[in-house]
Amino acid sequence: MTQNTNEPTAPAEPTLPADVQALSYEQARAELVEVVQRLEAGGTALEESLALWERGEALATRCEQWLDGARQRLDAARAAGAPGEDAR
Repeated sequence: MTQNTNEPTAPAEPTLPADVQALSYEQARAELVEVVQRLEAGGTALEESLALWERGEALATRCEQWLDGARQRLDAARAAGAPGEDAR
C-alpha cells in the first residue's frame, strides 16, 4: 500500500527559543509591546530590525499559545458544567 503524499498535514508547532517558551503571558506581552515600540521608533540598523522582528514574532506566538490554552480550559470548564454556571 502506498502513502498519498498529497494529503494535507497539520502545521508544525513553531519552535520557540527556550527563553521565550519560559515566559508567562504577561511577560511575553510586555516584551512584545517594547519590541513594537522600538520598531515603530525606527533608527535601528537593518540587522537589529530583523532581529527585533523575529523576536516579536516569537513573542506573539507565545502569547497566542497562552490564549489558546486559556480558551481550551474555559471550553472544558463550560462543557463540564462548571460550578456557578447557570443552566439555561
